Amino acid sequence: MAAELVEAMNMVKSFRVSDLQTLLASMGRSKSGLKQDLVGRALRLVQTEYSPELLKNVRQLYESRFPKATGWLAARRPDGIPVSYSSLSSSPTTTSQSADYLNGISKPLLTPGAEVKLVPLPFYQTLETLLHPTELIAHNNEKLQDSQCIFELTPNQADQIRNASEIRPGSRSIQVVLRICYSDSIGVQEDQYPPNIAVKVNQSYCHVPGYYPSNKPGVEPRRPCRPINITPWLHLSSVPNRVTITWGNFGKRYSVAVYLVRVFTAADLFNQLKLCSVENPDRCRERIQDKLRFDPESEIATTGLRVSLICPLVKMRLGVPCRVLTCAHLQCFDAVFFLQMNEKKPTWTCPVCDKPAPFELLTIDGLLSEILKETNEDIEEIEYLTDGSWQPIRDEKDKERERERSNTPEYSVVDICIPEANGHSPAHSSTSLTGRSGNGSMGMTGVTTGATAAPGGGVVVDLTLDDSSEEEEEGGGAGGESEDTEDSADSPTPKRGRYNYDKDLVTAY
Repeated sequence: MAAELVEAMNMVKSFRVSDLQTLLASMGRSKSGLKQDLVGRALRLVQTEYSPELLKNVRQLYESRFPKATGWLAARRPDGIPVSYSSLSSSPTTTSQSADYLNGISKPLLTPGAEVKLVPLPFYQTLETLLHPTELIAHNNEKLQDSQCIFELTPNQADQIRNASEIRPGSRSIQVVLRICYSDSIGVQEDQYPPNIAVKVNQSYCHVPGYYPSNKPGVEPRRPCRPINITPWLHLSSVPNRVTITWGNFGKRYSVAVYLVRVFTAADLFNQLKLCSVENPDRCRERIQDKLRFDPESEIATTGLRVSLICPLVKMRLGVPCRVLTCAHLQCFDAVFFLQMNEKKPTWTCPVCDKPAPFELLTIDGLLSEILKETNEDIEEIEYLTDGSWQPIRDEKDKERERERSNTPEYSVVDICIPEANGHSPAHSSTSLTGRSGNGSMGMTGVTTGATAAPGGGVVVDLTLDDSSEEEEEGGGAGGESEDTEDSADSPTPKRGRYNYDKDLVTAY
């Protein structure tokens, strides 16, 4: 049942858009959307509603696309029946001699020039090779092939796995991994899965990394090809381990290898980076001066280079500025976030210029590290000058504030908050202007403000009424006195101020 389910899922993954739409429509499901949506919908359908009718539909669609594979499902052996390869008739004693097998055939001896080499991975350190890269061999014209390899662990290797520390739940620092790549002896090969891959270790299917959904419309989902951890399903004893690989035979050649490795985390690589690859600040200044050196053949003279203090990956202030030695730009990215992102989804690409950024070429910028410590959090950009020095670049809002502050005229500040010895407070100075005149009416027009120096160094303001103002009030009061008295009889008495002082002099500072 489990084997048929995996086989049906592998066939669904090889379907075209028209095949997926036909399958979904036959089961009453929606057939609209992009291909990755259709694939995910069909896989969920197979997993949740597996039935003989659904298996029949999948089989018919697969056989209509691959006519040569007719009868493939009926010809597949049930679980538990050994493969009838002629070379598997070797005795168990031969197997216990730590010989490596692939497809039931003893691994051929490869010449050094023809040996496939896999690219080293930063997060994996190879401790021992359990199975050298050996090609997967197709025995017939069927599109899906089964290949087997057998290996066993030594007591020392088994003890290393048992005693390894746990880097995360369910994952140890010492693992046995399976790596697959193209069978090409020219250069080093990156991990590359064949189509419709399924890996079974000792009769148990192990997890193979799935597809990453694409954020861009119309772009096929991408599967990250990384080493497959087969440790949890291994026999940690002298019992041989049998690994069966189901793969799609579509004309390309693949090789498989098994390694005992030590797994690193992003924190481990960051510690290595801090210990081994920090560029001296003086060397950074020399590189800046080289970039800004005047070129007589150039018509444009560069007087400065601006560098942002914001990481292009997470749009936050840089913590540990890092860059690639082979990149021409001075802009850095955050080392911690870069390593964490490559631990989850390995791309090893510079986020500034999109060029390759392998771990071996990463370096921490010592000069920019010092600048980050010396600048405030609100500084988001700096400019390198021709002599290797630098200056902060403020945004337009800060410049506008400084411009307004510089254009504001300066006035002398008068302190009126200290009471004088005569008992008058600053609040009283404003209310004393509302004092009553000699004839009972409110007088404001005749107030004079003569200022004299006080003994304590303050300014004495004279608020007394002069003679001319009194005469004007008496002259004008003859005609308007009757009107005032009539109005005063009908209207309420004007409110007096909060304070009513008879003093004539108020001291102001």
